[in-house]
Amino acid sequence: MLSLLDINSCHLRIGHSSRDRATTFTPTMHITPDPRASADDNNTLRGEEKASALQAYEKAAFKQDPSTLTEKNAITADVQPGDVEPVSVEQDGDTIRETDYTPAEYKTLLKKIDRFLLPLMWFCYGIQQTDKTALGTQAIFGLREDTNLVGQQYSWLTTIFYITYLCGEFPSNFLLQRWAIGRSLSIYMLCWGICVICIAAAQNWSHLMALRGLQGFFECTISPGFLMIVSTWYRREEHSARALFWQSANAGFGIIASLVMYGIANHALHHESGIAAWRCISLFLGSCTIVLALICFVLLGSPKEVRWLSKEEKRMAAARIVRNKAGRDVTGIKWSWDQTGEAFIDPQLYFCMFNAFLSSVPNGGLTTFANIMLNSFGFTELQVILIEIPRSVGLYTRKVPNRRMYVMAASCIPPFVGLLGMAFLPNTPAYRWTKWGMYFMSVPYVLALFLAWTLIPSNVAGRTKKTLISSATFLGYCVGNMCGSQIFKSEDAPRYIPGTTGASGLLCLAELEAGEIGEEQWGWEREQERLGRELGERNVTDLQNPHFRYTM
Repeated sequence: MLSLLDINSCHLRIGHSSRDRATTFTPTMHITPDPRASADDNNTLRGEEKASALQAYEKAAFKQDPSTLTEKNAITADVQPGDVEPVSVEQDGDTIRETDYTPAEYKTLLKKIDRFLLPLMWFCYGIQQTDKTALGTQAIFGLREDTNLVGQQYSWLTTIFYITYLCGEFPSNFLLQRWAIGRSLSIYMLCWGICVICIAAAQNWSHLMALRGLQGFFECTISPGFLMIVSTWYRREEHSARALFWQSANAGFGIIASLVMYGIANHALHHESGIAAWRCISLFLGSCTIVLALICFVLLGSPKEVRWLSKEEKRMAAARIVRNKAGRDVTGIKWSWDQTGEAFIDPQLYFCMFNAFLSSVPNGGLTTFANIMLNSFGFTELQVILIEIPRSVGLYTRKVPNRRMYVMAASCIPPFVGLLGMAFLPNTPAYRWTKWGMYFMSVPYVLALFLAWTLIPSNVAGRTKKTLISSATFLGYCVGNMCGSQIFKSEDAPRYIPGTTGASGLLCLAELEAGEIGEEQWGWEREQERLGRELGERNVTDLQNPHFRYTM
């Protein structure tokens, strides 16, 4: 198979299959010479002209009669039109090709990228999730009593968070597209960290509503921002594992946070004259967020923005992701109205949005009320923190490619059963460990949501279109969490039967949807398997690029 077309001379470098040796042959009269060998000696061809010259050369090369092939002029008899894979990108006036570097060099660079980015994103995402969901822990340590919350006021603290989360989604995505992504994210983190600290001083429902609303507005940037970072640093086959690594902080960071909150709460309960436990938790989490924001300001960003890569390493980072065919690392790119129209007719937008809604309804309910429900099973407040043992997943989808949709469907089955068990088993001490087990069966629903997010950088091309589909996904996520926090009514406490059964029914729909789409997209993927990567570097979308390959 032809692996590189050297357009700087009239030679073709051939990379055969494993049964052949890599050989370089000189073209003869049967092959039209590379037009750039004469027309571009002074490096005058740029952009579309260069692409046109390249395409003409490819066509001329494939006109050679196989019967006239000799060792001198042969390309290979098994080369077919479409086998040519010229992979290059223009950056700062420099033509960068994927083949400019060896696999060993790419491997070394990848290790360095992982070493800097993954731990940082893991901690940032973990503190964001803990800041958002700590309300449930604070509720069992006196927040509701100290601020005189009644009726559905507690539920509204989650609902207002996601209302402002939703309202801030589009403008924040637009700003992330226009400005340096690393510095933008760090400023947003600093702002919500201040909000979390201020919650410690709240005295009533109005104070909490205002602070939770501001917190949601600033936190909305973290997930879409990190997905953009993944797509600008990693190849498509690496997206799922990397995204699930930092998303695993949703559970993994919770181990650290739970242990610290246990210590804070235990100390506060034994020193009742001091600051209330729930206020201390806000002070601790807000301080951690501000420290991480300052670190992000220095270390986080796209390949062009960071300071921990040399100039040559930045060039290599750009060459690594040329094969993505999903656009270059460009900030300040103009909004594309053509991509806007295409996004709204693409089924991916509606699948991601609907899946996010179905998966987020139980998320909104459980993150708000899980600790209260566990407390009602017969566990003490401190025991509730300890038995909230975090969970993480992700390896399976990396080892078995094109199976994410099926994993999403399967991940909805245990939560469906677990939520029904929580609703209908008796709420007595004899059943508390059984109901605790049912609660943990409800955990895998987060996998359906997280995997849907990883499909966006892998299957959507074009910066504007990617931004819109990310925003639509988070629209479904926000609306689902709003509904989830409201279907758990105070009058249904402590079992919340209507809320848990409603959430289980929506998970059943999510399972059916993911399974059906998985079957359809698998067939589409087999039909669309083609070669050719240069179109992705012209800022075209996945639907405009006939060579774009979807990954499930």
